[in-house]
Amino acid sequence: MAGSRLEKFGTVFTRVRDLMRAGVIKHEERPIWFDVYAAFPPKRDPLYEKPVRPLKIHAADTVPEILYKEDEIRAKFFEVYGNGPRAFELLKPNFVSPCQRFVMKYSELESRGDVKPELLFEETAKALLTEGIYLKKRGGPAVAPQSRDPLLNMKLTDMLAEQQRDTDTETNIPEKQPEAETVNPDRQTSS
Repeated sequence: MAGSRLEKFGTVFTRVRDLMRAGVIKHEERPIWFDVYAAFPPKRDPLYEKPVRPLKIHAADTVPEILYKEDEIRAKFFEVYGNGPRAFELLKPNFVSPCQRFVMKYSELESRGDVKPELLFEETAKALLTEGIYLKKRGGPAVAPQSRDPLLNMKLTDMLAEQQRDTDTETNIPEKQPEAETVNPDRQTSS
């Protein structure tokens, strides 16, 4: 306790008294006020009390929500398309995300005014598709079914059988024909 200099851990009198008991301060080196304080102690000890601040009751400050028109477009974009076809490239300073391109194209088409507001979202996606930006809807197939290669639908057994036929025709080895059944004259069938 003697090492603490905060007044909330004891009064100056108790600290000096404890230092004298421990032998850190000799009786001859005690402060002048020590004997007076010991002879006439205060009626109540001076204790450290944290000052109580009056609580100010303010009317609840309502912070208005800051929503821009672009935020609504971005929210709908992420709801329909997710993060877009590829990850964000944060190391490139000039990188523009698919969402930001969508917002820019949306505002461009909106400023022209030739597209109805209800169809503006779909028309923006079509306009980006013509520019070469393919947006895949969430939950949709990764590859459009029309563009699938028919070779992807082949099974391994079909591929091996086709390869076997190709090797047989290249080597000109005739395939084995099933032998005709020979009739044994000794064996006769009774019906």
